[in-house]
Amino acid sequence: MKKHIQTVYGIILVAVTSVMPVTAFAEMKVGFVDLAKLSERAPQIKAAQGKIDAEFSSREQELIGTQRKLGKLEQQLSKDGAVMSDAERSKLERDILSKRRDLKRSQDEFRDDLNIRKNEMLRQVNIEIGEIIEQYAKSEKYDIILAQGVMFASEKVDITDRILNKLAAGK
Repeated sequence: MKKHIQTVYGIILVAVTSVMPVTAFAEMKVGFVDLAKLSERAPQIKAAQGKIDAEFSSREQELIGTQRKLGKLEQQLSKDGAVMSDAERSKLERDILSKRRDLKRSQDEFRDDLNIRKNEMLRQVNIEIGEIIEQYAKSEKYDIILAQGVMFASEKVDITDRILNKLAAGK
């Protein structure tokens, strides 16, 4: 999907550049934003990650506790299994198997819920970042801001740090 979007951007850029006279480029104000750098350094992304961590930490600790209890039961089976009666050993094995299934289901649910929540938060943050980039582009009178599919951007057109400053300032 990303590759397809990059190809479309490339085609649009080629089409625009082939139609525009060379003098129009001299007057054009172009900027570049490094989205990977924004993703690493934007305070909104760090804040969103902190919220997610706080929201899911209790469930994560619960899963860790369940894993420990299951480990103790497995140790008990390996240590005492030889001296247990067949009925006791069989009961303990069924109990371990049942707890293993429950743990796996809980881990899968946790992972799914975490991924859904991360995607929701990232979507919100990306909308905010896009709005800030657009506001900055309009206020500084940029004709075009490029982000993906750029092989090289000089420091002259790279506005990533300026956008990070706007993000840190909260717009």
